[in-house]
Amino acid sequence: MKKKKFITVAIDSEASAGGGTQAKLISKHYNLYCLDTGKIYRYIAFLKKKNPKKFGYYYLKSKIKKLKISQLQSKALLTEEIGSIASQIAKQINIRKLVYKFQIKCAYNPPKKFHGSCLDGRDITTKIMPKAMFKFFICADIKIRAKRRYLELKKMSSKVSFNKVQKSIELRDKSDYQRKHSPLKRTKDQVLINSSKLSKKACFLKIKRIMDKKLN
Repeated sequence: MKKKKFITVAIDSEASAGGGTQAKLISKHYNLYCLDTGKIYRYIAFLKKKNPKKFGYYYLKSKIKKLKISQLQSKALLTEEIGSIASQIAKQINIRKLVYKFQIKCAYNPPKKFHGSCLDGRDITTKIMPKAMFKFFICADIKIRAKRRYLELKKMSSKVSFNKVQKSIELRDKSDYQRKHSPLKRTKDQVLINSSKLSKKACFLKIKRIMDKKLN
């Protein structure tokens, strides 16, 4: 019986370009362990907001050590405020080093029931999985990303301004691309996927075709 390949997928994407959605679709189809790494920084931002007096390196270290994927599913992590705090936290190298260990463990030692892993974030190819079997960079037009995010937030709250959402994404882009440690950048070995004119399904099928060609 032919042994199944251990599949590793690294996805780097701009905010609201669809990286997280595609990571979930890919993971479900190929039975991969899925980790949205941006949610970890949002979780840390949530801890900082909730417990500002307790928040510190050792407090955070203990929380990351016990972190479970289920804790990253809370809707409380999806607000624009938490996203802004997370963007600032992601600049801190001491916090990034704590998160790196957790991410690398998820990437290369997922539970045995999975056939591999798929991680989505900003520095997955450059820092966490430079030798991943598949590497993708997902981007989209700023206005389209803002509209997607606006509609997503609109479902949770009626007090949402499209202009504020777009401004928030512009600031996050600036922070992601220009931060000193592990900035978002495209590498030569990544496949560029522009999702501006693609539906979720069309984007997934484009990625699937690329992966199947190598796997089969």
